[in-house]
Amino acid sequence: MLSPQLLLLSLLPLIHAQETVLGVFIFHRHGDRTSKSFAPTTLTDLGYVQVHHSGSYYRDRYVSTNASSKIYGLASDIVKTSQLSVEAPVDTVLQNSAAGFLQGLYPPVQQVNTLANGTVVSAPLGGYQLIPVNAVASASSNANSENSAWLQGNSGCGNAVVSSNNYFFSEEYLNKLKSTTDFYQSILPVINNTFTAATNTYKNAYSIFDLVHVSTIHNATIQSGDLLTSDTQYQLLQLANDHEYNLAYNASDPIRAIAGSTLAAQIVQNLNKTITSKSANPVSIQFGAYASFLSFFGLSGLPSVSDNFTGIVDYASSMAFELVTNATVSQTSYPSAADISVRFLFANGSASETPLTEYPLFGQSEVTLPWTTFTEEMDKFAIGDQATWCERCGNTTGVCATADATTSASSPSTTSSTGGGMSRVVAGVIGAMVTLAVVLGIEALVVLVAGLRLVRKGRGNGVAVVGENVVGKTA
Repeated sequence: MLSPQLLLLSLLPLIHAQETVLGVFIFHRHGDRTSKSFAPTTLTDLGYVQVHHSGSYYRDRYVSTNASSKIYGLASDIVKTSQLSVEAPVDTVLQNSAAGFLQGLYPPVQQVNTLANGTVVSAPLGGYQLIPVNAVASASSNANSENSAWLQGNSGCGNAVVSSNNYFFSEEYLNKLKSTTDFYQSILPVINNTFTAATNTYKNAYSIFDLVHVSTIHNATIQSGDLLTSDTQYQLLQLANDHEYNLAYNASDPIRAIAGSTLAAQIVQNLNKTITSKSANPVSIQFGAYASFLSFFGLSGLPSVSDNFTGIVDYASSMAFELVTNATVSQTSYPSAADISVRFLFANGSASETPLTEYPLFGQSEVTLPWTTFTEEMDKFAIGDQATWCERCGNTTGVCATADATTSASSPSTTSSTGGGMSRVVAGVIGAMVTLAVVLGIEALVVLVAGLRLVRKGRGNGVAVVGENVVGKTA
């Protein structure tokens, strides 16, 4: 007779087989690109391969007929564009990354059609499937955000900009700036065509790392390349990691993580839409910058799981939020919110090479959380409605001038409680220059030369109401 433990292990495949994936939200970084030190920044062939392979991995996981975690009702071979929502900023690198990813998700399907007059027409490019990528417009004339090293200003969130700038006055920063002076000067011969002795400091840690990192990938020869030992390259990465994480998140000043807060609202909105549409809209994909990963990691407690969540994610990294259920799912039976859970997964690099791994969120012990628990935890830091965003950011002009007028004419409250006792973010439209650029556009904080130069730009979107049967709005 089997012991209880062995009996449970023998039943695990059956238990897993009963699970149904109802939908997924994917947030994805672009693939390998040229250095930001030399505009215009473009996606490289390597980057194209990375995102394409990532798309193929997600196809094998969610889309194909024999997918390991087939999404309920999702078309397998010929895409139904109504089932997908794909967004990326008006940015060459991110837009092209999204397109490359989608080619892997839904590869070409050769189709031949015969017209009424007998003419036979074959689809071009081997049956390449055209999948729209919704472009997120920018308020700045510099739409190509990957050309800019300092993008916190893109959020349009005044208090977030101030918070990030405060890092440059902190004791931690000043000590690191002083202690690394000799290290940075030691590599000046490698980068002196781009940086001077004055700009080659920890203040520009990310820009320096980016230049060296891209060079080591693509340049067969590098001036004074013998100085770039493995230890030196590792230290450049660690300094850039420390620099960028401190600009993207601070536990005592949550507004610094505005990117993660607005991303959280987008995640809840899109997953909520999947539930309320009964998986008619099961797949949401957004492409954006690494700082949004860092901000969300900090807010959701992931650094306590691993120090790896405090560093710059690799090219083509992605995180996925799966909606799953063990309840019966059919055309006539769809599970209630009480029977739905959320699982978080992350791949540092293209998922084809570093497959998605499950991690627990919010300090929880379980990697799969009930939908109600997930939304309650996300609601603690999600920012999505216009009035709350303006209040937290300290903005009073532009869309926030309208928000102030609207708020004063109605209830001042922007949150309420559902019948289940959990707070919710009231649905609203952020406006054309606020939220989504925060989610998709924030990256590093330091301009290459001459100190800081802040440029504000962005675009907004609505946020889902967190609750069982409420549909969020999309722009």
